[in-house]
Amino acid sequence: MSKILIRGAKVLGGEARDVLIDGETIEAVGTGLPAEGATVVEAGGKVLLPGLVDLHTHLREPGREDSETVLTGTRAAASGGYTAVFAMANTFPVADTAGVVEQVYRLGKESGYCDVQPIGAVTVGLEGKKLAELGAMHESAAGVTVFSDDGKCVDDAVMMRRALEYVKAFGGVVAQHAQEPRLTEGAQMNEGVVSAELGLGGWPAVAEESIIARDVLLAEHVGSRVHICHLSTAGSVEIVRWAKSRGIDVTAEVTPHHLLLTDELVRSYNPVYKVNPPLRTERDVMALREALADGTIDIVATDHAPHPHEDKDCEWAAAAMGMVGLETALSVVQQTMVETGLLTWEAVADRMSFKPAKIGRATGHGRPVSAGEPANLVLVDADYRGEVDPASFASRSRNTPYEGRELPGRVTHTWLRGRATLVDGKLA
Repeated sequence: MSKILIRGAKVLGGEARDVLIDGETIEAVGTGLPAEGATVVEAGGKVLLPGLVDLHTHLREPGREDSETVLTGTRAAASGGYTAVFAMANTFPVADTAGVVEQVYRLGKESGYCDVQPIGAVTVGLEGKKLAELGAMHESAAGVTVFSDDGKCVDDAVMMRRALEYVKAFGGVVAQHAQEPRLTEGAQMNEGVVSAELGLGGWPAVAEESIIARDVLLAEHVGSRVHICHLSTAGSVEIVRWAKSRGIDVTAEVTPHHLLLTDELVRSYNPVYKVNPPLRTERDVMALREALADGTIDIVATDHAPHPHEDKDCEWAAAAMGMVGLETALSVVQQTMVETGLLTWEAVADRMSFKPAKIGRATGHGRPVSAGEPANLVLVDADYRGEVDPASFASRSRNTPYEGRELPGRVTHTWLRGRATLVDGKLA
């Protein structure tokens, strides 16, 4: 690979610097770096961040290639500034064996647009009855360290305890979809004023909060790591804050859509707003933003959940739950967290690159923008403003809640180990 000189970029939102890439590595960071023999990218004050890492992506392959494939999903990831994603296990067949996680890992290697780290299922078939092959998945070529039945909750306390004990042996982590199933039977949206007025089945906050409370206590008892997926309520924030104050090894994520959207949007009955956990109240949104700012919530994760047109363009009750998010995540975080003064760009790098890489042990990702580090980078035009057009997405699916909404910021370039995967907003 030839040399690349990124000239005049605001590294982590700071003063303008030049960054010289040589092969797969950052050779130098400074001012007035020589351009001889290098391809020059005029950054013009754009923000340069380490490549983003998503700890919660649904790539759907194998089995639901009508929604997404590893190729299309990683193309969407590169378009959004991601250089590594963790692929959830709720595929068909479920990623509950070494064979399936190795297949996903191999497909990621072949796609070339970003690194793909498979997440293994906690239980066989996501059925919650028998532990999956956790050790075999960890020892496989995929080297799985994160395990989750996401889409379903590991609601059996004994099963959750066993999983925490098992992964502790090799430093793994269980990522919990916190949803008490009995409390959410027939749920269609957040339980509250809006659900009562619309006559839709409510998904109460306590269904999330009760599982989180149980699991942080189990993690404390076992001395293991637990990660909370897509935390969505003010009460959940307080439980995680309390757990951290006790020294419990818990981490938590929030999605971009839970930082911006509220259950008031469900009044439109547009199934694009149907998601699990559901959109919550304005009070919850504000609590989530504050928690992300103060570090109670560790990271932003997209929960990128693609669905084909026919699964979303139908009546509300029949519609699938989920939203695509890889290509809009950074823009939503810029609007809700940076432009509100809650996070600096350096803190965005922490929540969207450094910490998710650390939680998932994504080698070579979430590294400083400095000499000698892998050249996994993203360049962002933070001054850009534009309406979201799903037709331009690289994802195979179009179920975005932001269609026609103006969002700030645009990823212009992404580099994976020094190789451009996105150039001037177009996939390489």
